[in-house]
Amino acid sequence: MFTGIIEQLVPVVSVERSTGKSVSIKIDLGTLAGETHRGDSVCINGICLTVTNKQGSVVSFDVIQETLRVTNLGDLVKGSKVNIERSLRLNDRVGGHFVTGHIDKTGTILRVDKEQDGSLKMFIKTGSEVLMLMTRKGSVAVDGISLTVVDVAEDSFSVCLALTTLGFKREGDVVNIEADMIGKYVVRYLDETRRLGPSRPGPMFSA
Repeated sequence: MFTGIIEQLVPVVSVERSTGKSVSIKIDLGTLAGETHRGDSVCINGICLTVTNKQGSVVSFDVIQETLRVTNLGDLVKGSKVNIERSLRLNDRVGGHFVTGHIDKTGTILRVDKEQDGSLKMFIKTGSEVLMLMTRKGSVAVDGISLTVVDVAEDSFSVCLALTTLGFKREGDVVNIEADMIGKYVVRYLDETRRLGPSRPGPMFSA
């Protein structure tokens, strides 16, 4: 579990593809490496990955083909900057919102507008199955960053940018999107209620 509060922007050291179509990604965690160990969960651009090896401050992650298919990790190359957040501890403050690290869908940046107050607003196109889980002033994780939804349109949504890798993104770039888990449970419950009838709660609330 994560919160969408990015700890550092760190560089990719190498990307190595194996014959089995999986990819080994090495990332220099810098000062974060001291408390990171093999088997730990680390959120990279919004994706929960497991540390498979560690040499000094450089840690390795194995990424399977399915993860490459549904996220933007396949676009990483040596020198790419990635957002890093280590897993949440029970006594930590939750500064953003609960993020699982399981991507719902990717989105494509349509444009970035400069607002009158100098802030930047990013418009992201994505699928209706993700948009239906969003609401104005609700939470969304974009490349692992906890952001507040500004507007939701028919085929896109907008957010105001934070000081993360999103500042390097341009029109046409692909980002990872994870909708707020509360919205997922609400939609799931409503779907089950419609299917079974209002007098019977869905299976997720059954004994």
